[in-house]
Amino acid sequence: MKSIEVTTLKKWREDKQEHQLIDVREPWEVEVGNINGFHIPMHELLDSIEKIRRDIPVVIHCRSGVRSAAVVHHLTLQLGYEDVHNLQGGIEAWSQKIDGNIEVA
Repeated sequence: MKSIEVTTLKKWREDKQEHQLIDVREPWEVEVGNINGFHIPMHELLDSIEKIRRDIPVVIHCRSGVRSAAVVHHLTLQLGYEDVHNLQGGIEAWSQKIDGNIEVA
């Protein structure tokens, strides 16, 4: 499974490298704090699969990286996505290493 460090994602964003960031947490978690990704709750993933791009890198994140790892695993092994990355440590790592103003539920 491909993964990406929060520092690398930050650099992608600063360099305006095209990518799709998808947050798979529950709506109430996103309301507490988010890093401006596209929101698809994990349980709605298959109903929203057409929204996940195949032409650019996709970064999946959750609170700690566990749910997003399961999503990346499913997307790559069962649905044939190739350029999908799990954000290591999730939004918790982002809050700790990149932006301490982000609240994590």
